Amino acid sequence: MRYAPVEVERYAEAHSTPPDELFARLAAETRERYADPEMMVGPLEGALLRFLVAMARPRRVLEVGVFTGWSSIEMALALPPGGRIVACDVNEETTAVARRYAEEAGVADRIEYRIGPALETLAELEGPFDLVFLDARKGEYRDYYEAVLPKLAEGGTILADNTLFGLNGDHPLADFNRRIRDDPRVECVLLPIREGLTLIRRRSSSA
Repeated sequence: MRYAPVEVERYAEAHSTPPDELFARLAAETRERYADPEMMVGPLEGALLRFLVAMARPRRVLEVGVFTGWSSIEMALALPPGGRIVACDVNEETTAVARRYAEEAGVADRIEYRIGPALETLAELEGPFDLVFLDARKGEYRDYYEAVLPKLAEGGTILADNTLFGLNGDHPLADFNRRIRDDPRVECVLLPIREGLTLIRRRSSSA
């Protein structure tokens, strides 16, 4: 589902730095092999993720929901020297596609793929993480959030994808959006890019 007019999104893409040709091939393979290619972040949001990582220069990134790898590759390309991504997904087949394109992009050594139910994987991981990208099962966002918030570094940021799904008041993300907005531990802003991207920052202990 698109929330911005098609012409607005196309104009934004046309006036943003275009992605590498590798992403066009990744997108084509994903559309050919899988029934839900809209799960890819796409060129506009991919460019935003790379831009945010380049600005924040996180040393440790956590991704919950890999699919065929567009987002993790974009972020890995912008990591500072020594930066690493822990990328979690439950699907071995799509993660294999992600790994193959990460190798072609020259960033596979920056990404550690973890296969298994996200909440189980999150329970095993030790923080802190400087940046967290949530893009997995929408009904579990609240649980992901509560699992990763204690592992977030001071000044770290959580990015929650697809949050405009909350426009449908019955969708699980409607409740998630309200809870994040009203959580005194954090401050947030929902960006109306593609299907919505919410930036969440934990308030400092001195605030």
